[in-house]
Amino acid sequence: MLSRVPPVWLVVVGIASVQLGAGIAKTVFDDAAPLTLVWLRLATSALVLGALVRPTLRGRTQDDWRVAIAFGVVLGTMNWAIYESFARIPLGIAVTIEFLGPLGLAVVGSRRPRDLVWVALAAIGVGLLGIGRGDLNVAGVAFALLAAAAWTAYILLSASTGRRWPGLDGLTVASVVATVMMAPFLVAFSGRGLDDPHVVALGALVGLLSSVIPYSCEITALRTIRPSVFGILMSIEPAAAALAGMLVVGEFLTPVQWLAIGCVIAASIGATRSESRLATPALD
Repeated sequence: MLSRVPPVWLVVVGIASVQLGAGIAKTVFDDAAPLTLVWLRLATSALVLGALVRPTLRGRTQDDWRVAIAFGVVLGTMNWAIYESFARIPLGIAVTIEFLGPLGLAVVGSRRPRDLVWVALAAIGVGLLGIGRGDLNVAGVAFALLAAAAWTAYILLSASTGRRWPGLDGLTVASVVATVMMAPFLVAFSGRGLDDPHVVALGALVGLLSSVIPYSCEITALRTIRPSVFGILMSIEPAAAALAGMLVVGEFLTPVQWLAIGCVIAASIGATRSESRLATPALD
């Protein structure tokens, strides 16, 4: 059914779904720890994907398993770090900082000195975030930067996983790995809110909105859409996060902070277009 939807709309729906899920998760932080919401999100994703995909595990090499396990570790780390950031700073700011990960990867991929202008523009955006909110939580920023690093590793490992595992098999295995990896931390830090049916229900909803739906939309879209177009569409993530924060959580950013988000989005679009031009051979 998803294959009948235009790929651009699939990407947009995926972005909106992720940020709506993030907004809902943030409304539950008074009743549950971010780690609890992360684990519920991962567990829901693992259960739904496991039931739908039923990955083939036989005949896998040690390298296949190493890649899938590393992918799962990065997946768990990325989700935990950004949720800890959400608990401390506005959604739009957290995702803008997190977006420095894929932005940096795109700039490195271009390998052209003049594309350093996109680095400078992104740096201006991050600097404006600091000016726009003097009391910006240091730990929240640090967690967002950790999520940015994890997102970079996620992009690299997802490509490697896709080459080694067919369909969604690798993602399903990685989701199980991430869920199992986070479980001991959940127990060690009490898992506040896990005994509340309301929290569990919302956590499952977040899992569907922030993992199952966007993953399915993105995988389907990438079969027919150009990677450069996909990258440009993904550049609206920070703005989508800021809108979700405003509509769901009531987080209203200042004009300076919106300008900062605009700088990062513009830098991402510029870097993505440069990377695309470099990868496309010129036609005589």
